Amino acid sequence: MAPIPFAVTAALAAIAYGAYLFYTINKSPSGNEKMNSVAAAIAEGAVAYLNRQAITLAAIGAVLAIVLWLALGSVTAIGFVIGGFVSALAGFIGMHTSIRANVRTAAAAQKGLGPALSMAFQGGSVTGFLVVGLALLTTALFYAWTGDPRAMIGLGFGGSLVSVFARLGGGIYTKSADVGTDMVGKIEAGIPEDDPRNPGVIADLVGDNVGDCAGMAADLFETYVVTLLSAMLIASLTFGSDFPSAVVFPLYIAGGGVFTSILGSLFVRTNDPKSIMPALYKGLIIALGSSALVFYYLVSRYLSPAGLPLINAFLATLIGTGVTTMMVLFTEFYTSKKFSSVKNLAQASVSGHGSNIIAGLALSLKSTFWPVIFLALAALGAYLLSGLYGVALAALSMLSSTGIIIAIDAFGLETPGPESGI
Repeated sequence: MAPIPFAVTAALAAIAYGAYLFYTINKSPSGNEKMNSVAAAIAEGAVAYLNRQAITLAAIGAVLAIVLWLALGSVTAIGFVIGGFVSALAGFIGMHTSIRANVRTAAAAQKGLGPALSMAFQGGSVTGFLVVGLALLTTALFYAWTGDPRAMIGLGFGGSLVSVFARLGGGIYTKSADVGTDMVGKIEAGIPEDDPRNPGVIADLVGDNVGDCAGMAADLFETYVVTLLSAMLIASLTFGSDFPSAVVFPLYIAGGGVFTSILGSLFVRTNDPKSIMPALYKGLIIALGSSALVFYYLVSRYLSPAGLPLINAFLATLIGTGVTTMMVLFTEFYTSKKFSSVKNLAQASVSGHGSNIIAGLALSLKSTFWPVIFLALAALGAYLLSGLYGVALAALSMLSSTGIIIAIDAFGLETPGPESGI
């Protein structure tokens, strides 16, 4: 199959899968009247925030679009507008999905862990696969229109603008509401954390939706599009017309990652309270393992051998999946209570707040050391294999499982509502 139809098919599959899950979520029971009243308050606050942010974004985006039109031409300006709009759309969909899944996860939790896990993960999957589907569809269709990766830079600019506002603005709102709510509720009033009797909890949960969900969706949309465009642009500048299959090959990698992510998401199931994270990791491991097999087929089938050794290109993609796997392991080691890092931090907390802060800061600094070293070695290895194009392939294969990774990340955003007593 040609690269554009393959990418469009994969993108539509991701969107269709996300839409099906969204339909399933909406058909599920939303709980009692109290649950729905709290959910309605969260939705009202989140929509108010996004509407205000959209007004500011539209004004700034209009000015920048005019500047880009005058400086770089109409195609770049149109790409900027499209990138910004679709990025904002991804965040908007993610936020609304999170709100709906939140209250339904609380209702499902009354039936047991299995239904609650399934509902929360489905909510995260809607965000993940719609973000990936919209990003891949936008990139593929825009490339089909322009035929030149350099003309697509505006897409990345538009996504970056929305990402900055959604991630930073939403993040500041989130943390302000979180800290303020805890200070007043826990310290002054003696109310437990996330207790609905504290009105600030609503603001805190609004922040979770607008910052950690809508912001994350816009942020990863931008990252996904920029990485895909970078790989195509590097191939265009490096090989030119001598190696045309290298320019469009990133579309195959992105499309293949969509199908493997869908496959992995189907295996996230458990009824054991002690195996929630293993269930999530099982889906990710299946997605990454099947990605390696799919990438081998795609490299041997669609990448012309004229430009670089095929085994080198495949190994570069394998490095990307390896980096994703190692990042998961590093994160688990430094954040799971099963390992010494968290146990030592808990022990330091016994002596008081001061030792807790010092030990926590030391742990956070130490936790970045090995990931940075591993990333540097991975980039070097990919470069030695296939130059800058190898680095681009490694980065793209690392992001190829974005759908299921966002699903796992957004899964955590569906649970604060049930915890707060929705």
